[in-house]
Amino acid sequence: MRPVILERGRPTSRKPPFKFSAFTRVDFSDTDAQGIVYYGRYLPYFDLARVEYLRALGLLARQVGDPEFVMRASSVEYFAPARFDDPIEIFTRHSRLGRTSATWEFAAYDGDDVLMVTAQQVLVLVDLAKRRPTPVPTSYREPVLTFEGADCAAAAAL
Repeated sequence: MRPVILERGRPTSRKPPFKFSAFTRVDFSDTDAQGIVYYGRYLPYFDLARVEYLRALGLLARQVGDPEFVMRASSVEYFAPARFDDPIEIFTRHSRLGRTSATWEFAAYDGDDVLMVTAQQVLVLVDLAKRRPTPVPTSYREPVLTFEGADCAAAAAL
């Protein structure tokens, strides 16, 4: 049996400096009593966009015991509501690659191209066994910096 490939994300030039977007639709369980997306449900949308970005760059594969990115900070601004069954396009990018961290930016738009939410998240690469930050490896840095080009600030690698 051939694996099913779903296009949930793709490179784009529609909203510079973003070069990648992912797609989802508002599920009923994402909405609150007012019938709009509950504010905390945007975080899984950002996770979806981040995973699809990493999949597109071939950066999803990992081994048990490898360092992992963990959330250090997350800030979100809300501009317009989304409702059940609305299509959502989540633009994502690396805005900065530090020595041990990655800063992500997100912007979510509805089907009418109305900006609903923006966010910034900082993830730190952690050696889980030592519980300490560890340098972002070249195997991660190079594909990201090649894809993002001059739109991604980068600290010097070790």
